[in-house]
Amino acid sequence: MAKTKQFKTESKKLLNLMINSIYTHKEIFLRELISNASDAIDRRHYLSLTDEKVETASNYEIRIDTDKDTRVITITDNGIGLTESELVKNLGTIAESGSQAFLEKLEKKDVDIIGQFGVGFYSAFMVASKVEIITRSPYSTEGYRWVSKGESTYQIEALDKATIGTTIKLYLREDSKDEDETYSDYLDPQTIKTLVKKYSDYVRYPIKMTVTKKEDDEEKTVDETLNSMTPIWKKPKSELKDEALNTFYKRQYNDFEDPLKVIHTNVEGMLTYTALLFIPSSPPQDFYTDQFEKGLQLYSKSVFIMDKNKELIPDYFRFVRGLVDSADLSLNISREMLQHDRQLKKIAAHLEKKIKSELEKMLSRDRDTYIKFYKAYGKNLKYGIYDNFGMKKELLQDLIMFTTNKTDEYITLKEYIERKSDEQKAIYYATGTSRSQILNQPQMDAVKEKDYEVLLFTDDIDEFMVQVLQTYEDTPFKSLKQSESDLLDETKKEALKTQEKDHKKLLKAIKKALGDKVKDVKLSGRLKESPVCLVSGEGVSLEMEKILKQMPNASDIKADKILEINPNHELFTALSTIHEANPKKIDDYATLLYRQALLIEGYEIDDPIAFSNQMVKLMVEASKHS
Repeated sequence: MAKTKQFKTESKKLLNLMINSIYTHKEIFLRELISNASDAIDRRHYLSLTDEKVETASNYEIRIDTDKDTRVITITDNGIGLTESELVKNLGTIAESGSQAFLEKLEKKDVDIIGQFGVGFYSAFMVASKVEIITRSPYSTEGYRWVSKGESTYQIEALDKATIGTTIKLYLREDSKDEDETYSDYLDPQTIKTLVKKYSDYVRYPIKMTVTKKEDDEEKTVDETLNSMTPIWKKPKSELKDEALNTFYKRQYNDFEDPLKVIHTNVEGMLTYTALLFIPSSPPQDFYTDQFEKGLQLYSKSVFIMDKNKELIPDYFRFVRGLVDSADLSLNISREMLQHDRQLKKIAAHLEKKIKSELEKMLSRDRDTYIKFYKAYGKNLKYGIYDNFGMKKELLQDLIMFTTNKTDEYITLKEYIERKSDEQKAIYYATGTSRSQILNQPQMDAVKEKDYEVLLFTDDIDEFMVQVLQTYEDTPFKSLKQSESDLLDETKKEALKTQEKDHKKLLKAIKKALGDKVKDVKLSGRLKESPVCLVSGEGVSLEMEKILKQMPNASDIKADKILEINPNHELFTALSTIHEANPKKIDDYATLLYRQALLIEGYEIDDPIAFSNQMVKLMVEASKHS
């Protein structure tokens, strides 16, 4: 007896949107159902190698039949089949992969995503008024029939089924003049052939259909194989067009954009494998989260082994998607053994070099595309430099880029070195939240005068990365918020020492007023227009301190803050006058000056009300003496 069940809420919403909206790519239903059938055969074959309960089939195949009288398309496979609980789980609820994003796009009437997003089984309801599934799993002693009209319910009942596998029957909708839809076209064998060739030619199992052919004026029915069965990655590069590769990528990896880069490599010799890799145009939403899973699909002799093999791709190239097919790997190897397989490690090393080489070619030959890539994945390369104490910094350092105070175009470290003057002994960088914020920092005054180029660091990882790099081509990195000694000539250094000696009491008084808030108070040779700035001593920088404070279980590590005052600014002249007239008043001015420097540097003031009151107090006092 059939049991009637309700679709889950999100499934009803999806079905309603799919059935009642107008789509431009209804034909992809066949591609999706064939892909499901191919996946089912993959699973059966793999399980047959590892589970004695699962027998392999003598000949794996997918069959398509059409019946114009009943308006039914039937798709049959001898794959793994489904148990009753799997029917409820897989067909009674929305597919987990990308489901929420898919729903959001449907709600926005983004109809072009159909045919690009991997809608799976639900696509059947775009063309069918009723869908019937007859299936049996090797883990079940009986088969099951699942039926639904794509409304609020579906029915399941047990039945006798001798063979393992699944049959899907699509009862096509009536043709609609209002919607300009001719569903009957899908009953035409030629239409089926065209769609299989267009979308599913790479499927490595035969897709068969019984067709009528004329031979010697006689009509004969024969089984015709509709697909080439050569996996796309096994085809010669000369036969592969961009359109075919892009279509394969979008279907295989549920993306709606063409990949930014395709890397197709075939290695033969001591190590034999084929790799088809893709760099997505945009990172997935969870790319920079713990939920993102890296990995490449792994095949042996075109037979699927596992979906995401993490050993094949390093973290710094984790944005790469794709597959590796190697005849050197055993089909019945366990996943635990696979992690320690020497052949796999060799393949991974080859792929690392290949990906780096392709990125370098892109940088030199197609800079615009590389910059698009870098904007999407540059942070990941920087993490790669920082990770494992800089183990891979030499591998990655020529791939990173920055904008500078002289240009908003990205340049490499090598280009920076080539452009700097001989007198410049360091690679200068400045950190901040944005380009404009950095360019307005007081510390930029000195390099403006010398016309030095400064790398602009706007990513949190930049500070950590540069600590690992330390040098590039024997040239050290130097922050503008640390030592300024190499920015000053000997004449200016001597002049500064004289000024500090002359104002020793004032500087000492300011430092005493600020206590442990600062390590030191100095006169600055780097400031030209700005009255004051904060810099750090050796060790933790100001930016790193901010980043560490934002992290979970925030660290108490602090930068050694040094308050620098411009001796040539009228504010310093006023401070000197106040200190000579009434040394006790310097405390309020010192605190105000320090808080001003904190604001300029982007710190939050611990007591904004006290700061405001202090400003008002000093303004009132100044007005009395004016």
